[in-house]
Amino acid sequence: MTATGDLILVLDAGTTSTRAMVLAADGRMLAVAQQELTQYYPQPGWVEHDAAEIWERTLACAREAVGQVGGAGRIAGIGITNQRETVVAWDRASGQPLHRALVWQDRRTADFCAGLKNAGQEPVVQAATGLLLDPYFSATKMRWLVDHVPDVAAAAQRGQLALGTVEDWLVHQLTGGAHVTDASNASRTLLLALDGGSWDEGLCDLFGVPRAALGDVVDNAGHFGTSRAEWLGRAIPITGLAGDQQSATVGQGCLAPGQTKATYGTGAFVLANMGSALPRSGHRLLGTVLCQLDGQRQYALEGSVFVAGSLIKWLRDSLGVIASAAESEALARSVEDSGGVTIVPALSGLGAPHWRPEARGVITGMSFASSRAHFARAALEAMAMQTADLAHAFAADGAQWQTLRIDGGMSANDWMAQDLADVLQVPVERPDFVETTALGAAMLAGVGTGLFGSLDEAARAMRGQVRTFAPGTPPGEERRAAWERALAST
Repeated sequence: MTATGDLILVLDAGTTSTRAMVLAADGRMLAVAQQELTQYYPQPGWVEHDAAEIWERTLACAREAVGQVGGAGRIAGIGITNQRETVVAWDRASGQPLHRALVWQDRRTADFCAGLKNAGQEPVVQAATGLLLDPYFSATKMRWLVDHVPDVAAAAQRGQLALGTVEDWLVHQLTGGAHVTDASNASRTLLLALDGGSWDEGLCDLFGVPRAALGDVVDNAGHFGTSRAEWLGRAIPITGLAGDQQSATVGQGCLAPGQTKATYGTGAFVLANMGSALPRSGHRLLGTVLCQLDGQRQYALEGSVFVAGSLIKWLRDSLGVIASAAESEALARSVEDSGGVTIVPALSGLGAPHWRPEARGVITGMSFASSRAHFARAALEAMAMQTADLAHAFAADGAQWQTLRIDGGMSANDWMAQDLADVLQVPVERPDFVETTALGAAMLAGVGTGLFGSLDEAARAMRGQVRTFAPGTPPGEERRAAWERALAST
């Protein structure tokens, strides 16, 4: 399709907040609006969002951002990127959510996953989907909703149940009815075979997910519906969709095999572009769809860490160790080392390459000499140690990193960026514009509207300048040994 404006509106529905940004074709961010999302923790290990709140606050942000650039007349298309694996159940007829959304961090289906593992299903599932049997992924959350929420079960009986990830929910609300899931998000559900065009009937049966409740699997760039004029002042085509980590990989320009990025947000997520080859891991990494254009897929190998920036938030909000996230860098620099303190942030279990949902966080090596500066430094050091665990797994799977491109809120911390380079012993690149999740969605939407002829063209136009942190002296062996000991005690 051909664009009728020159700007892209990006809706970025994250875990702790939702945002709207307006980007120009050269990558400049012209407007931004953000609102926090309420976190619900009904029981230990349960994490929920209000799906209606996600929609209402995303719409409010969109209206504010569009207003900052003078109205919807200049918007060529909408790109949506989202927290992945989170599941929304809604009624197709009314458009109303039937339960709170189950967030990707939610662990309530651990026993169900364990049962499938004990039945020998994990190798079959991994071979088909590239994923492991873990509560992280969407299918078991969908099954839980059908089994435990009467309104969801009743809607399924009536043939009016819709189950989808957050981008699907937002497209439905924006358009007033479209029900589509892009291939990158679909590949995180356990219901899509990596080489399958649509939902796999056998996987739907295995997990007990009604196939009729799922939307159509679509590309990451194209025309996915048009927003109702009442929402933003005029009808705007929705032209880009991607899960947040795939979107950030595109935004980092990791468009060729071997190029790797790490996003440090609520969690930490490393993706290495594997080209058109189906990704196979023997070291508990994930295979996922990176991008699908014109029905053709590029794949990625992925390692997911559940706790990154949320550790800093926990130190600030729950323990009062730091006054602000930014303070962590100054505190880390104020001491020569962590004073023997090691933190393993398994507050939501351990992700790749360990996959231990039952693990819990530990802090070791404390003494009366331990200060809040030591705690802050140990928290930041944990980021590099978790990333190093992933680096070893990627290398063992034949995807050794030559350079690591970082982004996300935590990447603004210069001390952490340099520590990553020192621990990993590879150059670490950070773009001047670190909002690469939004940038990737804008690139995809730009291709979908016809502003760009390809993602390569979009990346050249939009990515901007980068800063490189060259590796220095690696930390001593004792730091690694302390990490291994602490990890063994989780």
